[in-house]
This record gives sequence, structure tokens and C-alpha cells, in this order.
Amino acid sequence: MPHTAPANPSLPQNDSAAGQLERAAQLDLTRLGYEWSTAVPSLPQVPVVNGLPGTETPTLTWWVMLSGIFVTLIENHLAVQKLAAERGVAVDLVGIAANQALAATVAADVAAIKTKIAHNTTGGTIWSRLAQDAELELLALGEEALAAKFEDHARKLCAALELGVAREAELGHAFPRGLESYRELFQTIPLPGIAWCFQDDHEFARLRVAGPNPMLLKQVHAIPAKFPLDGASYARVVNGDTLAAALAEGRLYVLDYHALDVLVPGSTDGQAKYVYCPIALFAVPPGGAALVPVAIQCGQDPAENPIFTPSVRPDEQWGWEVAKLVVQVADGNWHELFAHLAHTHLVIEAVAVATRRHLAEMHPLWALLVPHFEGTMFINYEAATSLITAGGPIDRIFGGTISSSQQTAADARFGFDFTQRMLPNDLKARGVDDPAKLPDYPYRDDALLVWQAIHEWVQGYVGLYYANDAAVTGDTELAAWVAAIAGEGALKGFGPIQTRHQLVDCCTMILFTASAQHAAVNFPQATIMEFAPAVTGAGWQAAPLERQGHDRQDWLGYMPPSAQALKQLEVLYLLGSLHYRPLGTYLSRDFPYPAWFTDPRVTGPEGPLPRFQAALLKVEERIVARNAERRVAYPYLLPSKVPTSINI
Repeated sequence: MPHTAPANPSLPQNDSAAGQLERAAQLDLTRLGYEWSTAVPSLPQVPVVNGLPGTETPTLTWWVMLSGIFVTLIENHLAVQKLAAERGVAVDLVGIAANQALAATVAADVAAIKTKIAHNTTGGTIWSRLAQDAELELLALGEEALAAKFEDHARKLCAALELGVAREAELGHAFPRGLESYRELFQTIPLPGIAWCFQDDHEFARLRVAGPNPMLLKQVHAIPAKFPLDGASYARVVNGDTLAAALAEGRLYVLDYHALDVLVPGSTDGQAKYVYCPIALFAVPPGGAALVPVAIQCGQDPAENPIFTPSVRPDEQWGWEVAKLVVQVADGNWHELFAHLAHTHLVIEAVAVATRRHLAEMHPLWALLVPHFEGTMFINYEAATSLITAGGPIDRIFGGTISSSQQTAADARFGFDFTQRMLPNDLKARGVDDPAKLPDYPYRDDALLVWQAIHEWVQGYVGLYYANDAAVTGDTELAAWVAAIAGEGALKGFGPIQTRHQLVDCCTMILFTASAQHAAVNFPQATIMEFAPAVTGAGWQAAPLERQGHDRQDWLGYMPPSAQALKQLEVLYLLGSLHYRPLGTYLSRDFPYPAWFTDPRVTGPEGPLPRFQAALLKVEERIVARNAERRVAYPYLLPSKVPTSINI
């Protein structure tokens, strides 16, 4: 029988003595499968679940979606190999044929199963629907075996993407460093628009507010001592403006990647890699709406790192281009290790483990939260055992040694402050909350719409079960949950929760982080970061120490070899392409996926869930209208594109 939320959730203090004993017994049993661990080697000291509980494996639908994405990747991968063969590179033709056959088999299986799991979406007579229901019943009996079959498909296709060191070197001969070579890696996968505009200074600035990492930009009211930009240099870049006026009017913003100083430069296949801690300054010109780049310092020490400014002079323009790429490498590392892995995946896992251990399945908050954790422990386990391990994609693509990258992510997780990073608080703290000063900030504007919709949903839901603040303070399971997240979960700034207002803010932050915040940092991977010259994880030669004397080859030399660019394309396309269960969709994870909420107070016509779903439709309309007016659309926070949980 499918597992759904209780029809009559209750707080522990409102249960009978017998009911409280049942809750305690259920929690004791659940804790056996959800134990804390701080011993995962790739996540030093970070609290996560011990192993992978059997109840946390993905659904059949998820595996089918993933397999379809792998088919797309294999088709592109094989097309790249064939092009390399045409250019005289030795390829494994037998292996290519075998992988083509595998991809065709999986594609056929994906197409066949998709028609069967689209439950009651085609209308028809009552008799046809009864027939479909009967077929679904039979399918449900074999659902576990089918899920295992598609998992096997996905893992075989993943293995088929591996080239090996020798073939990676050969690929470099067919695709030497050059923008056209990087573009040719997209044979059957559409080339993203960023491939044609990433060199543009306006695009470089736009990525600060609408790219993969729009959470680092900070307003400044004084130029940092370690970044000695003078007024004359500023005035040469921003026509009709002065540095003093820009500071006084709050129009200057900085990126500072000093937190990356934990990273130790690594190497891949004997080639040294580099990652720096740059500082970059941006301004909103007088009367303007969007940021423009002003200056970049490639390291923290001004005595060793000159300040680069935009230039069209032949002897300076390539130094500026390299400096921008230094920033993009730093941003790629900050994005993956801080904004993505630490601040969404690992934060939500701590909350998810505590929820399983301390909120009984009769608790209304258990019913609210659990759908937002679907797939998180599984995908985190997969990352910890493959993605961020020695020899894995992070090790090969990113600049730091794998141990220093792991430590950086751990430090980022422990430094995350739950209350300070609530969206309104974070925007205010960074000085980017005022649209009058920074009008063009798509992430901020769209995220606030989603945050408000979630806040109203949580407020309506909490109000059904907590009559007043006394109900909050009297909830012993809630108190244990808060203590566990702040204690064993080591989540800084979590709690205390003594009022309904605090509880609503807390749950809003959890739901937002698991859905919209993750979407904002995850899905740009497939539309921006998959093209290595735009954003990548490592520089492949040292940063420039002089402003003059650089050329196009210096710039290209900072970019990754073609094999690593292809690996980046494949990993980030995969991570950024799976949209599973959009926000506002609450279904059981058990086939055939019935509605999750069964309490009519939640789902009734006047209940908070229909209101939430209607609010999301309005948010969608507003973002669509905004995108029609924007120079470049920002699609990542469209509710229809925001998954309910971190499941990829």
C-alpha cells in the first residue's frame, strides 16, 4: 500500500497515552535505519546519515528520467568520438557500436515505460481507465524490479562515458584548444547561448546576478585596503562617474573569493592546475540598471597581483580576458563547493535526518517536510562515494586537490548560518535588497516571489495544527528536532523555535532551500557551466602578473584540455537536466504515486495547498512576463521548473 501523509496528523501533546507510546515506538524503530555519521571520508566531519537507508532509493519514474538523460549524453559522446576518428584519432569502433546498441535499447525501454506510468492523463471512458488501472496494478507488482533494471541501464551508460587517460590525450589532438573546438564538443546536445556571448563584459557582469552563483555579490561603501583601486582608474572605466559618488550612492559591489584560500592547487594527468582567490569590483553607472565590471585583482595581495580593468588596447585586452577567466574559475569552485554542495545538499540532509529521527509520522511537520527530502540522501550518498572522491569528476575538473576541495566544502557547511541565510536576511546583509540601487537582479526578484508563496503556504499549514504559541512550546518532538539539528546536525543559527512565527520562518527556509534555492544553483549547470570557456573549475596555467604583454593564446591556455571540457559538459548537463516533481506537487513516492496529503483541511477547496498551487501559477505568470522584458531570460525559478526536493 502506498505510504502517504496521515489523514489526521496530531501534535504529541494532544495524543492519548497509548498514542504517545505508539509514536515513541515508531521513532525508536525509524532511528535504527537513520543514524548519524561524521565519518564519511569525502565529507570530513560533516554530519550525514550513516549509509543509505533502503527507504531513500529513487522511484521508478526518477530512474526512467535519468536513463533518458544518459541516452542523450551517450549519443553526443559517441558523435564526438566519431568526429575524432574522422580527424585521424584511433577510436574503439567495436566499443562505439556496442554503446550505440546499449543506448538504443535503453531509449526503447524508456519510451515504452513512459507510456505506462502516465497514470490517467489521457482521459477516455471509465472502462479504458479501469483497464489502465488494472495494468498499473500489475506494473506495481514489478515496480521494484523495473526500477532496478533502469538503475542498471543508467549505471552502464554512465560507465560508457569514461574515456580513459590514453584516449583523453588523443582527444586533445582532434580538438586542440580553441573556441571552435569547445563548441564542437556539442554534437547532438544543443550548444548553449553562453558559448557566443561569454566574452562580453556585460554578460560577465550579468552572471553575478543571474548566473550559477548569484549569492556572493555584496555592496561596499569603501574600497577595501587590499584592493587599491584609485579614482582615476575608476573614472576611465565608468564614463561620467566618480569613485566617490559611486561609493556615497551605494552603487559599488564586490565579489571576494578569499574563502577559497583553503584550496591547494592540484593536477590532472600530470598537468598542474590553478585556482586563485580574486577580488572583482562592479558598478551600477549613474542612471543605469545593470552592473558593469570595473576591475579585477587575481589574488588577495595587491603587492603580488596587479589590478586589471577593461581595455580594448591590444597590449592589455587579453590580460583583462584572462583576469575574467580567473574570476570564473573561482566562481565555479565557490558555486560547487559552497552555494551548491554545502549550502543546499548538506544543509538539507541534516534537517532530513533529524526529521526522520525526531518527528513521528503522525506529526504534521513530518507530513509537510518529508516530500521536500525525497532523493536527497540518495544523491548525497552517490556524490560522496563517486562525484567528490579521488579520481572523480570534481577531482579532475576542479583546481584544488581532492582533499582540499572536500575540506573547503566541509568548512562551507559548518560556516552556513541558517537564520542569517534566510533569503530576506541574506539580501539585506549583502546590501542587495534595494531594487532602486540595483534594479537588474533576476535571482533576487524571482526568488522573493517564490519565498513569499512558500511562506504563505507554510503559514496556512502551520495554522491548522498549532492554535497558538503555547502549542509550539508544548511540542516535545519539535523541541527534540530543533535540538538535534543544532546539535548532532551542527547547523549553525538553527533555533530556538518558541513561536508560530519562528516556526513558519524556519519551515519556509527549509522548503525554499530544498526547492528554489537548489534550483537556482543546480540548473544553470546545464545551460551555462556545461560550456567550459564560460565557467570552469580550474585554470591550466598561472594567472598573469602584469597587465600588458598577453595574447589570445595565453587566454586559451588557461582553459581546460578538450577531454576535461567534455567531462565537464557531460557531468553538468546530467546534473542540470533532471526536473522531477515540480514545486507544489505532493505525491507519494510509492507507485503509482497517489496524492501525498490526505487531510481534507489541507487539500479542500479553501485549504492552504490549493491556495499555494494557485499562488505558484501567479508567480509563473509574473516571471514569464519579466523574462519577456529582460535582455536575457532567467528561467531557473519558474515554479514549473523548480523541483520539490534536491534529487539530483
